[in-house]
Amino acid sequence: MSDMRLIVAGAGGRMGRALVRAIAESKGAVLAGALEAPGSDLLGKDAGVLAGLPANGIKLSADLWAMSKDADGILDFTVPAATIANLAIAAERGLVHVIGTTGLSGSDNAVIKSVTNRAVVVQSGNMSLGVNLLAAVVKRVAKALDQSFDIEIVETHHRMKVDAPSGTALMLGQAAASGRGVTLDEHSERGRDGITGARRPGNIGFASLRGGTVAGDHSVTFLGPFERLTLSHQAEDRMLFAHGALKAALWAHGKAPGHYSMADVLGLADF
Repeated sequence: MSDMRLIVAGAGGRMGRALVRAIAESKGAVLAGALEAPGSDLLGKDAGVLAGLPANGIKLSADLWAMSKDADGILDFTVPAATIANLAIAAERGLVHVIGTTGLSGSDNAVIKSVTNRAVVVQSGNMSLGVNLLAAVVKRVAKALDQSFDIEIVETHHRMKVDAPSGTALMLGQAAASGRGVTLDEHSERGRDGITGARRPGNIGFASLRGGTVAGDHSVTFLGPFERLTLSHQAEDRMLFAHGALKAALWAHGKAPGHYSMADVLGLADF
């Protein structure tokens, strides 16, 4: 099979530049396009140069329809509105759409799932191998421990992150809720402040820290009578997410239409 031709959405951003580097460093994929928001000062810039590489001749453009004509997939770590706009074109073109965007609403996710009867979408709040293994373990531990163990999730990210809790924290919360056999929407606590009253048994708590340049730290603590168990993951460089997204795209190339996760990519769906 020839190299997979990939478009990087948000190619001028930190994650977009990491994705451009990951493609350049890996076998089996080539950069076919670099998408940036309309009006960006970076339009027309060389994607390779922006990523700290030699010039590659791929200029940042806001025209996804044109650049997707000869592409096989799109790596999308942007913002919800951009991802939903990209989704329609990706589905129309038959592109593999790898979505790492966080902060998506319930209605956004419903729109994403609505195209998966005819399109291949791989979506995850985190593309790293370690985090997805962590989620699988969290699900097993939550299933094994009863409600005498409270569950608290703490995440830390750089000061520029705009959504909270992080998509990874929510993914871990969903894993814990699934292990407990409950819905996260009905069993979560966020943003405690003031006189909150006692903690409600069975709920999953979230706390978000922001500052510095942290790529992403996450911990899930099970607090029981006289003992605590903490499972954690620290991301040292966002390149790990870029390589995970690239792995997802290559795995999905040629797959039947559907909505897939990193658990599917890594063979963890039944773990």
